[in-house]
Amino acid sequence: MSGISRRLPDQERSRLKTILKNLIPEDAGVIVRTASEGASEEELERDVIRLKAQWEDIDKKSKESGTNAPALLYSEPDLTVRVIRDIFNEDFNKLIVQGDQAWDDINNYLGHIAPELTAKIEKWTGTRDLFVENRIEEQLAKAFDRKVYLPSGGSLVIDRTEAMIVIDVNTGKFIGKGGNLEETVTKNNLEAAEEIARQLRLRDMGGIVVIDFIDMILESNRDLVLRRLIECLGRDRTKHQVAEVTSLGLVQMTRKRVGQGLIEAFSTTCESCGGRGIHIHSEPVTKVALEKDMEQRYVPQVHEEETEAVDSVETEEVAETAEVAEVKAPAQKRRRRAVSTGVITPE
Repeated sequence: MSGISRRLPDQERSRLKTILKNLIPEDAGVIVRTASEGASEEELERDVIRLKAQWEDIDKKSKESGTNAPALLYSEPDLTVRVIRDIFNEDFNKLIVQGDQAWDDINNYLGHIAPELTAKIEKWTGTRDLFVENRIEEQLAKAFDRKVYLPSGGSLVIDRTEAMIVIDVNTGKFIGKGGNLEETVTKNNLEAAEEIARQLRLRDMGGIVVIDFIDMILESNRDLVLRRLIECLGRDRTKHQVAEVTSLGLVQMTRKRVGQGLIEAFSTTCESCGGRGIHIHSEPVTKVALEKDMEQRYVPQVHEEETEAVDSVETEEVAETAEVAEVKAPAQKRRRRAVSTGVITPE
């Protein structure tokens, strides 16, 4: 009795059922996960042989005279072996392993399951930490950022919403050469397409993804960017689908949710804002910010103005004293202005 995941398409389920019919004995059964989608007959046969060997080992332990219930006959392998089992394949150029225990576990597992992959593993013999030497922690820190910089100076801005993931492409400092705007934008979009495919795999993002590339005038350039995106996504083993470009120039695609996601695995929801990323004030933020800014900037200036005002008052008093002294000087003929008529008459 075998079970095949219902998440797989009907055609794929039928194909897997036909292959397993010749591999599974009548008194045995297997559970086929969604990761089996697209697997070849040789890969499935290798998995069945491995499972048979594990079952025979479990059955042998259960019948040994020294085994007294309750006893552990088999347990799920640790994280190291699970990573090798689910991810490591012939697409990788090299796997560097640090630690004697991890090396023994991986070497023994691959020697039993996939001997052809043992040539791709290498034991780390350096004195420094493997992650520090290869700047892995630095790359992880960059993967948490909202903004991702492109080699030419452009950038990606990745935002998560309740319904989808939105990626905005910006030219940033990239201005190109020769003054051809269309060529500059196309080159920036091509770099963005490659980096988007990498970020989707690195951050393990799933669901609906909307990409806002920079507008391009020529249809051929738009097709070139879309083909580059599809080509780079071809290295992604997670099921995905790229739709056509919308009338607004947006690229829509979907990527299957498989894991928890990098940011979700390394983060917790903020207790202060509840995950919204903002704080709500009782008054308009502009008013609160303006009052605070006025306080910091203009309070010292007010004190300076008060000091200047006192100084000006003292100066005016000195000026008035000088005027009084001038009035007491020998009298001279003065003319008086008639305010009503504007005629000047002698005294």
